Amino acid sequence: MKEYKLESLIYYSKLTLDKEHLLKSSTKDIQSKLDEYSKDGWRLASTDVENFGMGMYFYLYFERDLNSK
Repeated sequence: MKEYKLESLIYYSKLTLDKEHLLKSSTKDIQSKLDEYSKDGWRLASTDVENFGMGMYFYLYFERDLNSK
């Protein structure tokens, strides 16, 4: 049997000439979340991204076996 968990991360756009600033700022945070969850037996099952106005919403879907706690 599996257990599931959702992690939501929100990043807001800033006025800048760097069109990749959201990618740069989110990469370290997302990698940190992946490392944090993997230490506890979770694995990344799926991802999704939504763009709403000035913000980007990243959804990370994790799963693990119930016996791996």
